[in-house]
Amino acid sequence: MSAGSVHGPVVVLYGRPDCPLCDEARDALLALRAEGKRFELRERNIEEDEGLLREHLERIPVIEVDGTEVSQLAVDPVALRAALSP
Repeated sequence: MSAGSVHGPVVVLYGRPDCPLCDEARDALLALRAEGKRFELRERNIEEDEGLLREHLERIPVIEVDGTEVSQLAVDPVALRAALSP
């Protein structure tokens, strides 16, 4: 059984407010959804969790698909598409 939800894989975007790279990553994910890729998008503000802040501060945005990191700092469209493919 897949780790994803009934609506496809779970994609987590780790970022913080006022982060232009995080906004670009969100836009890229939403564009993939508009193309028909099915996934559940969850966003995590790293400023709300000290552990996440320490882990991700220098690497945001970080994108995970079903718990596997597929991108950091800039969206890797090839890796992201591969991770979202059935």
